[in-house]
Amino acid sequence: MKQLLLIIDAQQELIDGNHERSSIFQKSKLISNINLVIEKAQKAAVPAVFIRDLDVSEGEGSGFEIHKDIHVPAKSEIFDKSATNAFYGTGLMEYVKLQQIKHVVIMGCETQHCIDSAVRTATLHGLDVTLVGDGHSTLGNDILSQEQIIKHHNDTLHGHYNVDHFSIVRNTEEDLFCPAHDSYR
Repeated sequence: MKQLLLIIDAQQELIDGNHERSSIFQKSKLISNINLVIEKAQKAAVPAVFIRDLDVSEGEGSGFEIHKDIHVPAKSEIFDKSATNAFYGTGLMEYVKLQQIKHVVIMGCETQHCIDSAVRTATLHGLDVTLVGDGHSTLGNDILSQEQIIKHHNDTLHGHYNVDHFSIVRNTEEDLFCPAHDSYR
């Protein structure tokens, strides 16, 4: 089965913050977990794709780039997006179809926006999804804490389905590139 590691909005300014916003929740843990999963993907010969949000740092400069502490594999594909959904207007779906990807492992920022929409969209388009439960984060909001948002989405998206394809949530230490979706069918 062909697989893909999809890392969304793991950009310098979003993770570290700026003069207007704080850093992402548990940024060191997020960066460490992203790097660990990248290493696992490389060992499993699974390509990594990065999505950058054009709203971060106004789409330019070092703040717009993938975080300096993330070990980006040399042959990684990078798509830039202007919408919350990583699949909208980016070429990502065409890449997935061309590569005949069937399973996507998703990580990055922000949980309730770009991560949620990517997981749901992927299942709608015939992909099984593994959301890395300890591999996504958020800035939070005025209603829920960062921890509550992450916990809520991990609970909601585990077992989320669109008829034949669905998402499950697993953590970094698990064998993420050995899909477990069939045990739920």
